[in-house]
Amino acid sequence: MRVAPGGSDEFRMLGEKFNHMAEELGSVELLRSDFINNFSHEFKTPIVSIRGFAKALKWDDLSESERSEYLDIILEESERLSALAENVLALSRVENQTILTDKTRFNVSEQLRLAIALMDGKWPDKRIDFAFDGGEAYLEGNEQLLQQAWINLLDNAVKFSPEGGTVEVSVAQAGGRMTVSVSDQGPGMTEDVRAHVFDKFYQGDASHTTKGNGLGLALVKRIVELHGGTVEPFAREGGGSRFVVTL
Repeated sequence: MRVAPGGSDEFRMLGEKFNHMAEELGSVELLRSDFINNFSHEFKTPIVSIRGFAKALKWDDLSESERSEYLDIILEESERLSALAENVLALSRVENQTILTDKTRFNVSEQLRLAIALMDGKWPDKRIDFAFDGGEAYLEGNEQLLQQAWINLLDNAVKFSPEGGTVEVSVAQAGGRMTVSVSDQGPGMTEDVRAHVFDKFYQGDASHTTKGNGLGLALVKRIVELHGGTVEPFAREGGGSRFVVTL
C-alpha cells in the first residue's frame, strides 16, 4: 500500500516515511526471491550432472577411461555441492550475528601466511607465485572468522589469475588502522562487476566457466563489517583486481 502525503507537515512527513518503508519492504522481498532463485539454480546444476553421470556408469559398453572420467566428474560436482552448502551455512551464521564474539589478540601476518600456504596446496596446477609484503601486524578480533575472510579473498585471486601468475599480498598497520591488500593479475573488473561483486551468487564470469558459487566475497564483506571495517574492490591498471580491507 501507498499513501498520498497531504495535510499538515507532520502528516506529510508521516506519509513519506510510510511510503519509504513500503518500498524497503518490497526491496527485501525482491532480494529474498532472487536469493531463492539463484540458490535453486546453483544447487540443481551439480545434482543434474551427478545424476546423469551416475546413470551413465550403469552402461555396459563403457571403457575404463570413460568410467574413470565420469567418476571424477561425480566427485568434483559432489565437492561443489559440499562447498555451496558450507558457504550458505557460514553466510547465514554471520548475517544473523550482530555482536562479534570470541575476540582475541593475534598475529594477522601469520594468519595470511598460513592462508597462502593453504592456497598453494589447493591450486598446485596453476603454479601461482605469492608475493607477501609487510611486517608483523596484530589485531583484536575473531581469529576464525578473519581466517575465513583471507582464505576467500586469496581463493578468489588465485581463481582468476592466469597460470604461472603472481598474487600480491600486503599488510600495513599505522595510527590504529590495519590495511590488508590482495591483488591478482586476472582479467580485472568492469564498473558493473565492481558494483555487484559482493552480491550473493553474483559471478563476474557470466559463462560460469570458473569454479565458485558467488558467495565467497559476500561472506568476506560481512565478516569485515562485523569487525567494524570495510572492503573495497579496485581494477588495477594494466589488468587484474585488488581488494583492500581496512580494519
